[in-house]
Amino acid sequence: MSAYGHQMEREFSAQSLLSRGDTGTEMGSRYVSESGFYMTSFAATIFIAGLVTVGVLLVTSVVSLAVMLQSCENKSKGVVATINKANDNHHCCEILALHGELNGLKPDNVPPLCRNLAVQYIETGGYTRDLDFVMRMIENFFDTVSPSKNRTDAVLIDIDNILVSTPSVRRILESYTKLHSKGWLLILLSRKHEKQRHVTTKHLNSIGFNGWSSLIMRSDLEMEMETREYFCRRRTEMKEQGNEIMSVISSQMDALMGLSLGIQLFKLPNHLYYNFENNYESRIHGLVQIEN
Repeated sequence: MSAYGHQMEREFSAQSLLSRGDTGTEMGSRYVSESGFYMTSFAATIFIAGLVTVGVLLVTSVVSLAVMLQSCENKSKGVVATINKANDNHHCCEILALHGELNGLKPDNVPPLCRNLAVQYIETGGYTRDLDFVMRMIENFFDTVSPSKNRTDAVLIDIDNILVSTPSVRRILESYTKLHSKGWLLILLSRKHEKQRHVTTKHLNSIGFNGWSSLIMRSDLEMEMETREYFCRRRTEMKEQGNEIMSVISSQMDALMGLSLGIQLFKLPNHLYYNFENNYESRIHGLVQIEN
């Protein structure tokens, strides 16, 4: 065979092998894209399996995230519900206390829940904060007025329930001292019987309340009156005696109602209305003993 024939035979054999490679057999199959990317069937199988695995992982992640979000939402609902319940209890007790004062509700008739909230009111600093705010209002008002030279302008201060706990005494005494130094006639009011005058006076002196003009307490006849009538009657007597009432300061509504109330009224926060002072003071006393 000539050299040309041998060359033709070799080219024909190569073309035959290539044509057999394109027959789609398992070992010789190829995938060709228009961009010229070649992939064997084995590589394609691995690629598809990888896509499926990634898809499964994504679905699993989405499901897990949904479960976590639902759990967080349920927990959040529980916290919000607890906060809302606490706020509702607080508002209900405030309303009850207000109407209790207006209508003479006995402290013993107040629900235990409200008594607990009253204790929290002091322990969390709420009472001290509110008291300081009102006392600053009082001081600001008396910075704008002055007593007459004849010393007949009086400031009436209801001492019941405001001078029995440590948080209130210091702040009230501070304002009391300022009023006294400016020359106001300070008249103290109490719902207690006249028989307790000595004990009450001793207590006032022991906590620094000195220099007051008079201490008004109830007679036997007045003990049978409602406290509103008692206070109103005493204020009317002061007016008839020539005193001008500039202001009435009290933590209870009965002293702030009726006639002859003066120019400005000031309502102090009343943390003792719930009758928890013995419980609170005993707890504080116990803590002091432990610290000592």
